[in-house]
Amino acid sequence: MANGLVLETTFLIDLEREAGRRQAGPAHRLLERHAATPLYLTITVAGELAAGASLAERQVWERFLEPFPLLDLTPDVAWHYGQAYRYLQQHGLLIGANDLWIAAAALAYALPVATRDAEHFRRVPGLEVVSYT
Repeated sequence: MANGLVLETTFLIDLEREAGRRQAGPAHRLLERHAATPLYLTITVAGELAAGASLAERQVWERFLEPFPLLDLTPDVAWHYGQAYRYLQQHGLLIGANDLWIAAAALAYALPVATRDAEHFRRVPGLEVVSYT
């Protein structure tokens, strides 16, 4: 596996819910299995989190993001987005635009994506997916 892991939005939501229940579940177990692995977020994930009610206050949102390096949106990410979009469109397999940006960033940085929606992300050619369910 590559040296790092991109955390997808549903993973972070599940992690927050598990913490709220004070009961470790699949998301926490994935973190335990990858305790020494650097964890990254994409700009898209940061935006999705800012849109959610639990991180609606900027200071709370910034504090949540603090431990995670954000992957830059680069021309290489945009290129991967275009390539993946074209492939998925031609094969009738399109996924949501935000998920496609997350996948494109993971491809550009050669990192796998951690998600419970593995089949959805596995539509993207060349993307390594780590499922935690």
